[in-house]
Amino acid sequence: MRIVTWNVNSLRARQERVEAWLEEVQPDVLLIQETKLADDAFPTLAFEAMGYTCAHHGQGQWNGVAILSKVGLTDVVSNFTDGIEPDPDARIITATCGGVRVASVYVPNGRALDDDHYTYKLDWLGRLRQHLDADTSPDQDVIIGGDYNIAPDDRDVPDPAKLEGATHVSQAERDRLTELEAWGLTDAFRHFHDGDRMYSWWDYRGGDFHQGRGMRIDLLMCSQSVIERANWCVVDRNARKGKSPSDHAPVMVDID
Repeated sequence: MRIVTWNVNSLRARQERVEAWLEEVQPDVLLIQETKLADDAFPTLAFEAMGYTCAHHGQGQWNGVAILSKVGLTDVVSNFTDGIEPDPDARIITATCGGVRVASVYVPNGRALDDDHYTYKLDWLGRLRQHLDADTSPDQDVIIGGDYNIAPDDRDVPDPAKLEGATHVSQAERDRLTELEAWGLTDAFRHFHDGDRMYSWWDYRGGDFHQGRGMRIDLLMCSQSVIERANWCVVDRNARKGKSPSDHAPVMVDID
């Protein structure tokens, strides 16, 4: 089973590219972030025609998350599960696909360390941990995939010194990832790759993609039973090329 996370940075602007990519790669499950669509504008029929069942949690021109599946899609939870303070933004959707409990997450950006949005980001990640406790358990097949807006360590940015004091690399954010790991999740990409400068996001400005300046902020965090079944995990850089791409590339894991 091939499971992919991809921040498409506006599905309305990128639908043709997404459909072409789905046709070529044929993933079983696609976790999408930043659809930037309301639920009634989501192109369900187009994806169903390609064999996918869909679940979408959107709010219009901002945020928006979705799950597309060819292997079943049940027990959908939009937003955080019951008993956890709901998020005002559309940033998380959870479902069971092919026996795996998956979630598509779009973690808040944080903006700056002295910004209220940074506090919101840390709180959001704490609620994600609560959501895991309430929704599933570490001994189940679990994948929490999405745009985490966190570079897990210094290998995941081109020049750590230049980012000191900025979001995405602060210790508090990385500590929240460590808490998810302590719950029982493993970064699938790092399970297979130790090297640096292997990114999933590149700013549109300054020719960053062509000059190799990016960040690895799109993660597939997997429970141990999923990691034990995993065959490989890659970033599809080709999807970042060409006309009008998203600034993020898909990240995919293949499991038995």
